[in-house]
Amino acid sequence: MSAGICLTLSVPPHGVAAFEDALAILGGAVVRDDMAERPQAPVTLSVYLSQAPDDSRLQELLQRTALSVNCPVPGFHLEALPDTDWVTLSQEALPPIRAGRFYLYGAHNESPIPTGLIPLQVEANAAFGTGRHETTMGCLLTLCDLARKERPRRILDMGCGSGVLAMAAARLWPCRVLAVDNDPVAVRVARENAGLNGLARSVTCAVSDGYRSGRVRQDGPFDVIIANILAQPLCHMAKDLARHLAPGGVAILSGLLASQERQVFYRHRALGLRLSRRYPLGEWTTLVLRKKEVKSRGPGETPDRYPAGGG
Repeated sequence: MSAGICLTLSVPPHGVAAFEDALAILGGAVVRDDMAERPQAPVTLSVYLSQAPDDSRLQELLQRTALSVNCPVPGFHLEALPDTDWVTLSQEALPPIRAGRFYLYGAHNESPIPTGLIPLQVEANAAFGTGRHETTMGCLLTLCDLARKERPRRILDMGCGSGVLAMAAARLWPCRVLAVDNDPVAVRVARENAGLNGLARSVTCAVSDGYRSGRVRQDGPFDVIIANILAQPLCHMAKDLARHLAPGGVAILSGLLASQERQVFYRHRALGLRLSRRYPLGEWTTLVLRKKEVKSRGPGETPDRYPAGGG
């Protein structure tokens, strides 16, 4: 039992997932209020923290995220919480979820794990990336589909956050998975989560500013690169992704609004990647690209163009 801080702010609907990811870097539990009366009304986010965040770091997070989703920088309110078990209260708003073959849950979950699903334990107050919004969900569904026909040996999770996607890949394939992030806190949390799930030997976690670290160069080229980031950094790192992706390799790109997917796709197509499949979920899309043209398309794959109305 200890007092804490509640950080509250309102964001536009199209920026909710991006702000959730950014704010969870602070190390608290992010809870969304979906009770808005109008569909396009601002959404309130509450972040439960053990102590007040560094003001300059918070301002930087908000400015960077607002720029990435093209919205004004939101104001915020900090309020001291009463001396209560606020972590438990926030956990109650985060029930287990199913994503394809995966079952994501926290330690507070008392329900039995469903038979036949792959369990992954991720704590609500650990770091961003709990699988609760369309960007991570799209990646998990993509990995499940890829597991039916792909046998990768080396996988990179670029911008790993809490390590959910790296751990999912390690569960699906007996291969080496490298999880990197430019935030040392995220890397520490990803390493802790890998150990918690018995995947410390399968998932290597390291700090890397994009693809610049020696570890990325040493472990590549990769058969699969997962990048659940945002449209702007994905476009910025497109050349590096193409360089580190093995011939015939698959890139899973997420964190994209439907309105941004063409921009990201054409940036990567110019570098020799071709569209294999797209996973639209709500306002978000996950793209699956292959480094070189395949001789024939597998079941469910789309040609290297967008269908009418596809973003």
